[in-house]
Amino acid sequence: MTSLPGLSRSFRVEHLYHSHQPWLQTWLSLKLGCPERAQDYVQDTFCRVITREDDTPVEQPKAFLAKIATRLLMDHARRARLERIWRETYAESAAQHAFAPSAEEVNATLETLERIAQLLDGLGDKPRYAFLRFRLDGASQADIAGELGVSVSMVKKYVAQGLLHCHLALQDNAP
Repeated sequence: MTSLPGLSRSFRVEHLYHSHQPWLQTWLSLKLGCPERAQDYVQDTFCRVITREDDTPVEQPKAFLAKIATRLLMDHARRARLERIWRETYAESAAQHAFAPSAEEVNATLETLERIAQLLDGLGDKPRYAFLRFRLDGASQADIAGELGVSVSMVKKYVAQGLLHCHLALQDNAP
């Protein structure tokens, strides 16, 4: 939390909140153009601060809070994009097939897609594309190579990079 040596963690979090919540509220309100949404993000930001395992003192509280809030905004944007794409795909599929998933199934699917997006975060565009086309779409490596304009051996490397990236991401998130 803030660098207040000798004080309890809860006091440091409380101090951080009282000292910087108004600034964060204003900063997010300007970014979002909506004070109510900004307040939701302020609350989520401080929830992340409270549940954070790292107890290292924070030397630059505004930068620290802005980074957490920005990550929350990015997570929300990614989820909204995934949801939009899924709903468009579902609408196309539903027009061809007579099935309708329940709200719980929709939510579970979106959570799975969000988790996949998080696992692949930081992976380059071509390796991500090759990995998803190969593992999720079942496309052949030759087809992917043609789509990307690379050799089949490069596609094999991209798929391997994707697998390794996911493995390392899961190791980092293991309890």
